[in-house]
Amino acid sequence: MRMPASGRPPHLIDEHPTFVTHLECGLTGEVLPADTVQGLSSIGRPLLVRYDLEAAAEAADRATVEARHDDWWKYREILPVRRSANIVSLAETFTPLVAIPRTAARLGASWALVKDEGRLPTGSFKARGLAMAVAMAKELGLSRLAMPTNGNAGAAMAAYASRAGMETFIFCPADTPEVNVREIAMQGAHVWRVDGYIDDCGRIVGEGKEHMGWFDVSTLKEPYRIEGKKTMGIELLEQLGWEVPDVIVYPTGGGTGLIGMWKAFDELEAMGWIGPERPRMVAVQATGCAPIVKAFEEGERHATRWEGAHTIASGIRVPAAVGDFLILDAIRASGGTAIAVEDEHIERCSAEVASRDGLLMAPEGAATVAAWEVGLERGDISRDDRVVLFNCGNGLKYPMPPADRVLDVPVDWARMAAEASADTAEHHA
Repeated sequence: MRMPASGRPPHLIDEHPTFVTHLECGLTGEVLPADTVQGLSSIGRPLLVRYDLEAAAEAADRATVEARHDDWWKYREILPVRRSANIVSLAETFTPLVAIPRTAARLGASWALVKDEGRLPTGSFKARGLAMAVAMAKELGLSRLAMPTNGNAGAAMAAYASRAGMETFIFCPADTPEVNVREIAMQGAHVWRVDGYIDDCGRIVGEGKEHMGWFDVSTLKEPYRIEGKKTMGIELLEQLGWEVPDVIVYPTGGGTGLIGMWKAFDELEAMGWIGPERPRMVAVQATGCAPIVKAFEEGERHATRWEGAHTIASGIRVPAAVGDFLILDAIRASGGTAIAVEDEHIERCSAEVASRDGLLMAPEGAATVAAWEVGLERGDISRDDRVVLFNCGNGLKYPMPPADRVLDVPVDWARMAAEASADTAEHHA
Protein backbone atom coordinates (compact mmCIF):
# COMPACT_ATOMS: atom_id res chain seq x y z
CA MET A 1 0.00 0.00 0.00
CA ARG A 2 1.40 3.38 -1.00
CA MET A 3 1.11 5.96 1.78
CA PRO A 4 -0.40 9.31 0.69
CA ALA A 5 1.51 12.52 1.30
CA SER A 6 -0.77 13.22 4.28
CA GLY A 7 0.69 10.21 6.10
CA ARG A 8 -2.82 8.76 6.51
CA PRO A 9 -3.61 5.41 4.89
CA PRO A 10 -6.46 5.38 2.36
CA HIS A 11 -9.00 3.72 4.64
CA LEU A 12 -8.72 6.67 7.05
CA ILE A 13 -9.22 9.20 4.23
CA ASP A 14 -12.23 7.68 2.47
CA GLU A 15 -15.58 8.95 3.71
CA HIS A 16 -18.23 6.57 5.01
CA PRO A 17 -21.85 7.34 5.89
CA THR A 18 -22.53 7.48 9.62
CA PHE A 19 -25.89 6.97 11.26
CA VAL A 20 -25.91 8.66 14.66
CA THR A 21 -29.41 9.92 15.44
CA HIS A 22 -29.25 11.23 19.02
CA LEU A 23 -27.87 10.78 22.53
CA GLU A 24 -29.90 9.10 25.26
CA CYS A 25 -29.60 8.97 29.05
CA GLY A 26 -28.77 5.39 30.01
CA LEU A 27 -31.06 5.58 33.06
CA THR A 28 -34.08 7.69 32.10
CA GLY A 29 -34.09 7.64 28.28
CA GLU A 30 -33.85 11.44 28.12
CA VAL A 31 -33.01 12.43 24.53
CA LEU A 32 -30.31 14.97 23.73
CA PRO A 33 -29.10 16.11 20.31
CA ALA A 34 -26.07 14.57 18.64
CA ASP A 35 -23.28 16.71 17.15
CA THR A 36 -23.25 19.02 20.18
CA VAL A 37 -20.91 19.07 23.18
CA GLN A 38 -22.49 16.96 25.92
CA GLY A 39 -21.29 15.48 29.21
CA LEU A 40 -23.74 13.71 31.51
CA SER A 41 -27.52 13.73 31.28
CA SER A 42 -29.59 16.22 33.28
CA ILE A 43 -29.65 13.82 36.23
CA GLY A 44 -25.90 13.20 36.10
CA ARG A 45 -25.92 9.79 34.39
CA PRO A 46 -24.06 8.52 31.31
CA LEU A 47 -25.30 9.30 27.82
CA LEU A 48 -25.41 6.60 25.16
CA VAL A 49 -25.01 7.19 21.42
CA ARG A 50 -27.94 5.92 19.37
CA TYR A 51 -27.96 5.03 15.65
CA ASP A 52 -30.36 4.33 12.82
CA LEU A 53 -29.30 0.68 12.78
CA GLU A 54 -31.63 -0.30 9.95
CA ALA A 55 -29.98 2.28 7.69
CA ALA A 56 -26.52 1.24 8.89
CA ALA A 57 -27.27 -2.38 7.99
CA GLU A 58 -28.39 -1.33 4.51
CA ALA A 59 -25.20 0.69 4.02
CA ALA A 60 -22.79 -2.10 4.95
CA ASP A 61 -23.23 -5.81 5.48
CA ARG A 62 -20.83 -8.14 7.30
CA ALA A 63 -18.97 -9.18 4.16
CA THR A 64 -18.34 -5.56 3.18
CA VAL A 65 -16.97 -4.71 6.60
CA GLU A 66 -14.85 -7.88 6.84
CA ALA A 67 -13.08 -6.93 3.60
CA ARG A 68 -11.86 -3.64 5.07
CA HIS A 69 -8.54 -2.97 6.81
CA ASP A 70 -8.40 -4.69 10.21
CA ASP A 71 -8.70 -1.87 12.70
CA TRP A 72 -11.61 -0.53 14.69
CA TRP A 73 -12.30 2.27 12.19
CA LYS A 74 -13.68 -0.36 9.80
CA TYR A 75 -16.94 -0.20 11.77
CA ARG A 76 -17.53 3.45 10.84
CA GLU A 77 -21.26 3.04 10.16
CA ILE A 78 -21.86 2.43 13.88
CA LEU A 79 -19.21 4.79 15.24
CA PRO A 80 -19.86 8.47 15.95
CA VAL A 81 -17.12 10.26 13.96
CA ARG A 82 -18.81 11.89 10.96
CA ARG A 83 -15.80 13.13 8.95
CA SER A 84 -12.66 11.14 8.21
CA ALA A 85 -10.52 14.24 8.74
CA ASN A 86 -11.36 14.05 12.44
CA ILE A 87 -10.15 10.48 12.93
CA VAL A 88 -7.14 10.45 15.25
CA SER A 89 -5.07 7.31 14.67
CA LEU A 90 -1.80 5.78 15.83
CA ALA A 91 -1.95 2.84 13.39
CA GLU A 92 -4.27 0.62 15.41
CA THR A 93 -4.84 -2.99 14.46
CA PHE A 94 -6.86 -5.97 15.66
CA THR A 95 -5.59 -7.40 18.95
CA PRO A 96 -4.88 -11.14 18.90
CA LEU A 97 -6.70 -13.96 20.64
CA VAL A 98 -4.02 -15.93 22.47
CA ALA A 99 -4.57 -19.46 23.78
CA ILE A 100 -3.23 -20.36 27.24
CA PRO A 101 -3.39 -24.17 26.96
CA ARG A 102 -1.14 -25.08 29.89
CA THR A 103 -3.06 -22.89 32.32
CA ALA A 104 -6.35 -24.25 30.96
CA ALA A 105 -5.10 -27.83 31.35
CA ARG A 106 -4.22 -27.20 35.00
CA LEU A 107 -7.75 -25.95 35.58
CA GLY A 108 -9.28 -28.83 33.63
CA ALA A 109 -10.83 -26.42 31.14
CA SER A 110 -11.15 -27.20 27.46
CA TRP A 111 -11.37 -23.78 25.78
CA ALA A 112 -9.98 -20.37 26.72
CA LEU A 113 -8.57 -17.44 24.80
CA VAL A 114 -7.04 -14.20 26.01
CA LYS A 115 -7.85 -11.07 24.01
CA ASP A 116 -4.54 -9.29 24.43
CA GLU A 117 -5.30 -5.58 24.38
CA GLY A 118 -1.74 -4.79 25.42
CA ARG A 119 -0.79 -4.83 21.72
CA LEU A 120 -2.60 -1.53 21.08
CA PRO A 121 -0.92 1.90 20.88
CA THR A 122 0.03 3.09 24.40
CA GLY A 123 -0.06 -0.55 25.50
CA SER A 124 -3.63 -0.89 26.79
CA PHE A 125 -7.28 -1.12 25.84
CA LYS A 126 -7.71 2.49 26.96
CA ALA A 127 -6.51 3.44 23.46
CA ARG A 128 -9.90 2.42 22.05
CA GLY A 129 -12.01 4.69 24.20
CA LEU A 130 -9.67 7.66 24.24
CA ALA A 131 -9.04 7.59 20.48
CA MET A 132 -12.79 7.91 19.99
CA ALA A 133 -13.24 10.56 22.68
CA VAL A 134 -10.39 12.65 21.28
CA ALA A 135 -11.67 12.29 17.70
CA MET A 136 -15.09 13.50 18.78
CA ALA A 137 -13.57 16.34 20.78
CA LYS A 138 -11.79 17.37 17.58
CA GLU A 139 -15.01 17.08 15.59
CA LEU A 140 -16.87 19.23 18.13
CA GLY A 141 -14.18 21.91 18.21
CA LEU A 142 -12.72 21.25 21.67
CA SER A 143 -9.03 21.89 22.26
CA ARG A 144 -8.40 21.50 26.02
CA LEU A 145 -9.20 18.21 27.75
CA ALA A 146 -8.83 16.94 31.33
CA MET A 147 -9.29 13.63 33.11
CA PRO A 148 -8.47 11.61 36.23
CA THR A 149 -6.61 8.35 35.65
CA ASN A 150 -5.07 5.36 37.37
CA GLY A 151 -2.48 5.36 34.58
CA ASN A 152 -3.30 3.79 31.24
CA ALA A 153 -6.26 6.00 30.34
CA GLY A 154 -4.15 9.10 30.93
CA ALA A 155 -1.38 7.72 28.74
CA ALA A 156 -3.86 7.03 25.95
CA MET A 157 -5.46 10.46 26.14
CA ALA A 158 -2.07 12.20 26.23
CA ALA A 159 -0.93 10.31 23.12
CA TYR A 160 -4.06 10.76 21.02
CA ALA A 161 -4.63 14.36 22.09
CA SER A 162 -1.03 15.27 21.29
CA ARG A 163 -1.52 13.62 17.91
CA ALA A 164 -4.57 15.88 17.42
CA GLY A 165 -2.79 19.03 18.63
CA MET A 166 -4.84 19.35 21.83
CA GLU A 167 -3.80 20.38 25.34
CA THR A 168 -4.38 17.90 28.16
CA PHE A 169 -4.47 18.08 31.96
CA ILE A 170 -4.24 14.75 33.77
CA PHE A 171 -4.50 13.92 37.49
CA CYS A 172 -3.29 10.63 38.99
CA PRO A 173 -3.58 9.08 42.46
CA ALA A 174 -0.23 9.36 44.26
CA ASP A 175 0.50 5.63 43.92
CA THR A 176 -0.10 5.45 40.16
CA PRO A 177 2.66 3.29 38.61
CA GLU A 178 5.69 5.44 37.86
CA VAL A 179 5.93 4.30 34.24
CA ASN A 180 2.39 5.56 33.61
CA VAL A 181 3.03 9.01 35.06
CA ARG A 182 6.24 9.37 33.07
CA GLU A 183 4.69 8.26 29.79
CA ILE A 184 1.79 10.68 30.30
CA ALA A 185 4.27 13.53 30.79
CA MET A 186 6.49 12.46 27.90
CA GLN A 187 3.48 12.38 25.56
CA GLY A 188 2.83 16.04 26.15
CA ALA A 189 0.27 16.25 28.96
CA HIS A 190 0.30 18.46 32.04
CA VAL A 191 0.27 15.80 34.76
CA TRP A 192 -0.01 15.92 38.55
CA ARG A 193 -0.08 13.32 41.33
CA VAL A 194 -2.88 13.74 43.86
CA ASP A 195 -3.00 12.53 47.46
CA GLY A 196 -6.19 10.48 47.10
CA TYR A 197 -8.12 8.03 44.93
CA ILE A 198 -9.26 8.37 41.34
CA ASP A 199 -12.59 9.87 42.38
CA ASP A 200 -10.67 12.54 44.32
CA CYS A 201 -8.82 13.29 41.09
CA GLY A 202 -12.19 13.39 39.34
CA ARG A 203 -13.44 16.06 41.74
CA ILE A 204 -10.45 18.22 40.82
CA VAL A 205 -11.31 17.85 37.15
CA GLY A 206 -14.93 18.77 37.83
CA GLU A 207 -14.00 21.79 39.93
CA GLY A 208 -11.45 22.96 37.39
CA LYS A 209 -13.87 23.32 34.48
CA GLU A 210 -14.89 26.82 35.57
CA HIS A 211 -11.32 27.93 36.26
CA MET A 212 -9.46 26.28 33.39
CA GLY A 213 -12.07 25.94 30.67
CA TRP A 214 -11.30 22.31 29.96
CA PHE A 215 -13.70 19.55 28.88
CA ASP A 216 -14.08 16.63 31.31
CA VAL A 217 -13.19 13.30 29.68
CA SER A 218 -13.64 11.25 32.88
CA THR A 219 -14.95 7.71 32.48
CA LEU A 220 -18.56 7.81 31.22
CA LYS A 221 -18.82 11.58 31.76
CA GLU A 222 -18.90 12.02 28.00
CA PRO A 223 -20.65 9.70 25.51
CA TYR A 224 -17.85 8.54 23.25
CA ARG A 225 -15.41 6.42 25.24
CA ILE A 226 -18.12 3.75 25.31
CA GLU A 227 -18.23 3.83 21.51
CA GLY A 228 -14.50 3.21 21.30
CA LYS A 229 -14.60 0.43 23.85
CA LYS A 230 -17.54 -1.30 22.16
CA THR A 231 -15.23 -2.10 19.25
CA MET A 232 -13.70 -4.79 21.48
CA GLY A 233 -16.95 -6.71 21.26
CA ILE A 234 -17.45 -6.23 17.52
CA GLU A 235 -13.86 -7.16 16.76
CA LEU A 236 -14.02 -10.21 19.03
CA LEU A 237 -17.11 -11.56 17.29
CA GLU A 238 -15.59 -10.98 13.85
CA GLN A 239 -12.52 -12.94 14.95
CA LEU A 240 -14.80 -15.76 16.16
CA GLY A 241 -16.74 -15.92 12.91
CA TRP A 242 -19.64 -13.93 14.42
CA GLU A 243 -20.30 -16.61 17.05
CA VAL A 244 -20.54 -15.40 20.62
CA PRO A 245 -18.43 -17.14 23.27
CA ASP A 246 -20.15 -18.63 26.30
CA VAL A 247 -18.41 -16.36 28.80
CA ILE A 248 -16.51 -13.06 28.75
CA VAL A 249 -14.39 -12.37 31.85
CA TYR A 250 -13.66 -8.67 32.10
CA PRO A 251 -11.65 -6.57 34.59
CA THR A 252 -14.07 -3.92 35.84
CA GLY A 253 -13.24 -0.52 37.28
CA GLY A 254 -15.36 2.13 35.60
CA GLY A 255 -16.78 -0.66 33.41
CA THR A 256 -16.76 1.22 30.11
CA GLY A 257 -15.66 -1.83 28.13
CA LEU A 258 -18.25 -4.17 29.61
CA ILE A 259 -20.98 -1.61 28.99
CA GLY A 260 -19.69 -0.94 25.48
CA MET A 261 -19.50 -4.60 24.48
CA TRP A 262 -23.03 -5.24 25.76
CA LYS A 263 -24.26 -2.25 23.74
CA ALA A 264 -22.42 -3.54 20.66
CA PHE A 265 -24.07 -6.95 20.88
CA ASP A 266 -27.52 -5.35 20.92
CA GLU A 267 -26.64 -3.17 17.93
CA LEU A 268 -25.24 -6.11 15.96
CA GLU A 269 -28.41 -8.11 16.58
CA ALA A 270 -30.56 -5.18 15.42
CA MET A 271 -28.48 -5.05 12.23
CA GLY A 272 -28.95 -8.79 11.63
CA TRP A 273 -25.26 -9.60 12.06
CA ILE A 274 -25.76 -11.91 15.06
CA GLY A 275 -28.69 -13.66 16.73
CA PRO A 276 -30.09 -13.22 20.25
CA GLU A 277 -27.40 -15.33 21.93
CA ARG A 278 -25.22 -13.48 24.42
CA PRO A 279 -22.12 -14.38 26.41
CA ARG A 280 -22.42 -14.44 30.18
CA MET A 281 -20.59 -11.33 31.35
CA VAL A 282 -18.34 -11.77 34.38
CA ALA A 283 -17.16 -8.55 36.05
CA VAL A 284 -13.86 -8.96 37.89
CA GLN A 285 -12.76 -6.78 40.79
CA ALA A 286 -10.21 -7.03 43.59
CA THR A 287 -11.30 -7.84 47.14
CA GLY A 288 -9.72 -4.53 48.20
CA CYS A 289 -12.06 -2.58 45.90
CA ALA A 290 -15.22 -4.44 44.92
CA PRO A 291 -18.24 -2.09 44.89
CA ILE A 292 -19.81 -3.78 41.84
CA VAL A 293 -19.39 -7.26 43.33
CA LYS A 294 -20.99 -6.11 46.58
CA ALA A 295 -23.93 -4.50 44.78
CA PHE A 296 -24.41 -7.60 42.60
CA GLU A 297 -24.40 -9.94 45.59
CA GLU A 298 -26.83 -7.71 47.50
CA GLY A 299 -29.23 -7.40 44.56
CA GLU A 300 -28.75 -3.64 44.25
CA ARG A 301 -28.88 -1.69 40.99
CA HIS A 302 -26.47 0.97 42.24
CA ALA A 303 -23.20 0.51 44.13
CA THR A 304 -22.08 2.43 47.20
CA ARG A 305 -18.62 4.02 47.29
CA TRP A 306 -15.92 1.62 48.46
CA GLU A 307 -13.92 3.10 51.31
CA GLY A 308 -10.20 2.40 51.75
CA ALA A 309 -9.79 1.01 48.23
CA HIS A 310 -6.54 -0.87 47.64
CA THR A 311 -5.21 -3.41 45.14
CA ILE A 312 -2.11 -4.02 43.05
CA ALA A 313 -4.40 -3.92 39.99
CA SER A 314 -4.63 -0.13 39.87
CA GLY A 315 -6.83 -0.11 36.75
CA ILE A 316 -9.73 -1.69 38.66
CA ARG A 317 -9.29 0.39 41.80
CA VAL A 318 -12.35 2.58 41.21
CA PRO A 319 -14.29 3.19 44.46
CA ALA A 320 -17.40 4.53 42.69
CA ALA A 321 -18.48 4.12 39.06
CA VAL A 322 -20.96 6.57 37.52
CA GLY A 323 -22.20 3.80 35.20
CA ASP A 324 -22.67 1.22 37.97
CA PHE A 325 -26.27 0.46 36.98
CA LEU A 326 -25.29 -0.17 33.34
CA ILE A 327 -22.63 -2.67 34.46
CA LEU A 328 -25.00 -4.46 36.82
CA ASP A 329 -27.84 -4.49 34.26
CA ALA A 330 -25.58 -6.14 31.68
CA ILE A 331 -24.28 -8.77 34.11
CA ARG A 332 -27.79 -9.72 35.18
CA ALA A 333 -29.32 -9.65 31.69
CA SER A 334 -26.58 -11.97 30.48
CA GLY A 335 -26.94 -14.46 33.34
CA GLY A 336 -23.41 -13.59 34.38
CA THR A 337 -21.82 -12.81 37.71
CA ALA A 338 -19.32 -10.60 39.53
CA ILE A 339 -16.24 -12.02 41.22
CA ALA A 340 -13.71 -10.43 43.57
CA VAL A 341 -10.20 -11.92 43.77
CA GLU A 342 -7.33 -11.50 46.22
CA ASP A 343 -4.15 -9.66 45.24
CA GLU A 344 -2.11 -12.75 46.09
CA HIS A 345 -4.20 -14.77 43.65
CA ILE A 346 -3.65 -12.12 40.97
CA GLU A 347 0.12 -12.28 41.48
CA ARG A 348 0.09 -16.08 41.37
CA CYS A 349 -1.89 -16.17 38.12
CA SER A 350 0.33 -13.53 36.55
CA ALA A 351 3.41 -15.63 37.27
CA GLU A 352 1.71 -18.84 36.14
CA VAL A 353 0.52 -17.58 32.75
CA ALA A 354 3.91 -16.01 32.07
CA SER A 355 5.93 -19.10 32.98
CA ARG A 356 3.54 -21.75 31.62
CA ASP A 357 2.12 -20.05 28.54
CA GLY A 358 4.60 -17.27 27.79
CA LEU A 359 2.05 -14.45 28.04
CA LEU A 360 2.96 -11.46 30.20
CA MET A 361 -0.28 -9.99 31.54
CA ALA A 362 -1.12 -6.75 33.30
CA PRO A 363 -2.35 -7.26 36.89
CA GLU A 364 -5.89 -6.48 35.76
CA GLY A 365 -5.60 -9.14 33.05
CA ALA A 366 -4.19 -11.66 35.51
CA ALA A 367 -7.21 -10.89 37.70
CA THR A 368 -9.44 -12.36 34.98
CA VAL A 369 -7.47 -15.62 35.14
CA ALA A 370 -7.92 -15.67 38.92
CA ALA A 371 -11.64 -14.99 38.52
CA TRP A 372 -11.91 -17.73 35.90
CA GLU A 373 -10.43 -20.15 38.43
CA VAL A 374 -12.83 -18.97 41.14
CA GLY A 375 -15.76 -19.19 38.70
CA LEU A 376 -14.85 -22.77 37.84
CA GLU A 377 -14.65 -23.68 41.52
CA ARG A 378 -17.99 -22.03 42.28
CA GLY A 379 -19.73 -23.53 39.26
CA ASP A 380 -20.45 -20.15 37.66
CA ILE A 381 -18.29 -21.23 34.71
CA SER A 382 -18.23 -24.71 33.22
CA ARG A 383 -14.99 -26.41 32.21
CA ASP A 384 -16.54 -26.85 28.75
CA ASP A 385 -17.50 -23.19 28.37
CA ARG A 386 -15.85 -21.18 25.60
CA VAL A 387 -14.24 -18.45 27.70
CA VAL A 388 -12.62 -15.18 26.58
CA LEU A 389 -10.46 -13.37 29.13
CA PHE A 390 -9.46 -9.75 28.58
CA ASN A 391 -5.87 -8.75 29.23
CA CYS A 392 -6.24 -5.00 29.29
CA GLY A 393 -2.60 -3.92 29.22
CA ASN A 394 0.97 -4.79 28.36
CA GLY A 395 2.63 -6.57 31.26
CA LEU A 396 5.91 -4.77 30.56
CA LYS A 397 4.41 -1.61 32.06
CA TYR A 398 4.19 -3.12 35.56
CA PRO A 399 6.73 -4.11 38.25
CA MET A 400 8.05 -7.65 38.04
CA PRO A 401 9.82 -9.83 40.60
CA PRO A 402 13.59 -9.36 40.76
CA ALA A 403 15.86 -11.63 38.69
CA ASP A 404 19.26 -10.94 40.18
CA ARG A 405 21.06 -14.27 39.99
CA VAL A 406 24.73 -13.91 38.98
CA LEU A 407 26.82 -16.55 37.22
CA ASP A 408 30.38 -16.97 38.44
CA VAL A 409 33.21 -18.06 36.14
CA PRO A 410 34.33 -20.80 35.98
CA VAL A 411 30.79 -22.16 35.86
CA ASP A 412 29.61 -24.50 38.59
CA TRP A 413 27.53 -26.75 36.37
CA ALA A 414 26.13 -28.84 39.20
CA ARG A 415 24.85 -25.68 40.90
CA MET A 416 23.34 -24.45 37.64
CA ALA A 417 21.52 -27.77 37.14
CA ALA A 418 20.21 -27.72 40.72
CA GLU A 419 18.97 -24.14 40.45
CA ALA A 420 17.30 -24.87 37.11
CA SER A 421 15.54 -27.90 38.61
CA ALA A 422 14.35 -25.79 41.53
CA ASP A 423 13.03 -23.14 39.12
CA THR A 424 11.14 -25.78 37.12
CA ALA A 425 9.59 -27.26 40.25
CA GLU A 426 8.49 -23.81 41.45
CA HIS A 427 6.95 -22.87 38.09
CA HIS A 428 4.94 -26.08 37.97
CA ALA A 429 4.00 -26.33 41.63
